[in-house]
Amino acid sequence: MEGGAYGAGKAGGAFDPYTLVRQPHTILRVVSWVFSIVVFGSIVNEGYLNSPSESEEFCVYNRNPNACGYGVTVGVLAFLTCLLYLALDVYFPQISSVKDRKKAVLSDIGVSAFWAFLWFVGFCYLANQWQVSKPKDNPLNEGTDAARAAIAFSFFSIFTWVSTPPSWPPLACPAGPPGLVAFQQNQGLCSPSLLSAYRVRGGTAPRGRRQLPLPVGTGRW
Repeated sequence: MEGGAYGAGKAGGAFDPYTLVRQPHTILRVVSWVFSIVVFGSIVNEGYLNSPSESEEFCVYNRNPNACGYGVTVGVLAFLTCLLYLALDVYFPQISSVKDRKKAVLSDIGVSAFWAFLWFVGFCYLANQWQVSKPKDNPLNEGTDAARAAIAFSFFSIFTWVSTPPSWPPLACPAGPPGLVAFQQNQGLCSPSLLSAYRVRGGTAPRGRRQLPLPVGTGRW
């Protein structure tokens, strides 16, 4: 982050699609979007079977309609969520309020964790129902590839959501011991670019950050 908390110093800049598509969070969001299509598409198209002795269709996952319903619901909602946050990524450079930017960043982190949890539940649920399915319910093995695909991509979606980094850079590193600052940088908890800007003796640190004086004749805190 450069120029202010949560990138506020860059607010109002022109939208750069080339920069956006190269961001790791954008790539992972698109991947999550594709995975959600695979999950709900597989279940909708081949997850319901017909039986000669029954007039109604039944779910391929142990004849449990809740399993198919959960997969379709989570897939569709994840699809819409990805589109929503991709739109927010495009609009974010125009947000000048630090508070609004902070809300957007925190919501992105919270939503990613929430969807990782939902996909974990979905993977466990679908895998369990598939494991206990009776062969006699599907003697021709119809829709088995689609059922397995939905399970597999539910599992992959856990990692694409949990691995999605915050859409926008974190706060500047606070002044402090070199070891602590280095740890925060390595964990992605703060931006080293602003730290270097505040190391000029007599400079102004961000509000809420106490700046420590530089010892004379040294380049260390």
